[in-house]
Amino acid sequence: MKTTMNMSMNECKSRILEIWSELETNKNDGFYKQLYESNKPFHIYGTYDYSNKYYGIGFIIGNDYRINIDNFSNLKDLKISLMTDMSFENSRFLSIQLLDIYSKDVFSALCENLILSVIDLPSEKKRIRTVINQLEKWKSMFDKVNSEGLTIAQQQGLFGELHFLEKFFSCRDVAPNDVLHTWVGVDADLRDFQGINWAVEVKTSATNNPQSVKINGERQLDETLLDTLFLYHCSVEVSKRNGQSLPQKIAKIRERLNNDTIALNSFNAKLFEFGYIDRQEHLYNDRCYQIRNESFYQINDDFPRIKENELRKGVGDVKYSIILDRCNEYLVSEKYVLNIIKSI
Repeated sequence: MKTTMNMSMNECKSRILEIWSELETNKNDGFYKQLYESNKPFHIYGTYDYSNKYYGIGFIIGNDYRINIDNFSNLKDLKISLMTDMSFENSRFLSIQLLDIYSKDVFSALCENLILSVIDLPSEKKRIRTVINQLEKWKSMFDKVNSEGLTIAQQQGLFGELHFLEKFFSCRDVAPNDVLHTWVGVDADLRDFQGINWAVEVKTSATNNPQSVKINGERQLDETLLDTLFLYHCSVEVSKRNGQSLPQKIAKIRERLNNDTIALNSFNAKLFEFGYIDRQEHLYNDRCYQIRNESFYQINDDFPRIKENELRKGVGDVKYSIILDRCNEYLVSEKYVLNIIKSI
């Protein structure tokens, strides 16, 4: 295992691609690594296996910390291994390598998000546990790479969430990456956007009855543990030519984030978590969306919904529909919603 000169913090922050580029210049066969940040107690490296052209990241782990990587032995696109490391006594090197070069950009975004989530955690136990939890997520995410793409319902839902995301980006004095941290729908969380004391559930419809939306679960519109809960309904017209396709919507947001590397990486990682893969964008080019109508509702008082504490014992996994034209008294303005949620 060969180690190159360290990069300074300013040079390498959110620049895993830059590290890989430097490591590629080593023309001799071998496994090369380079510190991501030199002034952190938790040693994280960008890695490159010149012989196999594998990009990766790695973490130094003490021998006294037990770690089981058996669950990751059969991944299609990732190679997870524990290696002997002579740089530190009583330690091993946890290596995560990408086997499919075509997923390099997505993998770099995932690595950036993982690094930023663990590099300042106070203990090795928490850091390694976070890494393992993330690998579990990656395991299912990379299984989607060879799928047939998103379903029509997933495409439509993602378009609506991205449309709301654009509105959120327009708020003054809110950093794009802070906004992206609230976008938790890709993690199959309860609601699509979640702040400290607020949440927004996004529903996108394109049916003959656009004022009816389906609610999945008894907690989705339950504001019991929140100060404020909103429902954002986006009604769209779908056609082959008129409107904006999903790839066009994504390209527009990426252009907006182009000068913010951290936010752009976070956005790309979240898309991948959702199941959106750039090389499958041809599957989505012929489906365009035009916004037909938008509405915001504040969920409180007697808003028609089912709450968890109202269910009888033994009842769960509730799914139901809401007729929105019966909810006009709960309508609020977009400005009102954004003013509340921009406090993050």
